[in-house]
Amino acid sequence: MASSLLSRFWKPVAAACVSVGLLAGCGADGAAEEEAVEGEAVVVQISDGVEVSVSAETDAKPVVTVPSAQEPPKELFTFDVVEGSGAEAKAGDSVAVQYAGFNWSNGKEFDASWNRGAQPFSVSPLGSAPVIQGWNDGLVGAQVGDRRLIVIPPELGYGAQGAGGVIGPNETLVFVVDVVSINGKS
Repeated sequence: MASSLLSRFWKPVAAACVSVGLLAGCGADGAAEEEAVEGEAVVVQISDGVEVSVSAETDAKPVVTVPSAQEPPKELFTFDVVEGSGAEAKAGDSVAVQYAGFNWSNGKEFDASWNRGAQPFSVSPLGSAPVIQGWNDGLVGAQVGDRRLIVIPPELGYGAQGAGGVIGPNETLVFVVDVVSINGKS
């Protein structure tokens, strides 16, 4: 399933606010405020009243809380829970990642590279890799060390057909993706 898993290019979301533990307010310009505390959960406000909680420790499998009772976003949503550094991933690059994927409707994990050991999953060539479009679009601009939250609407995921009995029809997908390397450079 890993090779078949995985949005539109990262779209700024003025309503995105981030905090550790408790939600902080947005600045006057709408930019997200962030405080990193190792081992704590980061709360990402996706839209008014809709929040996803993601653990910030990048050397461990992410712990994610999805608000399944809330309406999911209609467009691709990306946010760097932990910011990396270096060159940004662009179309044609080879991006190695660790990831965990969750269904919005029930918050359950359906797949995670972390469950298969330390070997990262390769997305290559970015933009046209054999993964869902949400990954091809949602990883553009990522940097090594990023822990990126990607919320993928059905039309950029598995659509009306779903996948493998673990992803239902028209399911919104929530991925937490840790960028390990870009073009072999970590």
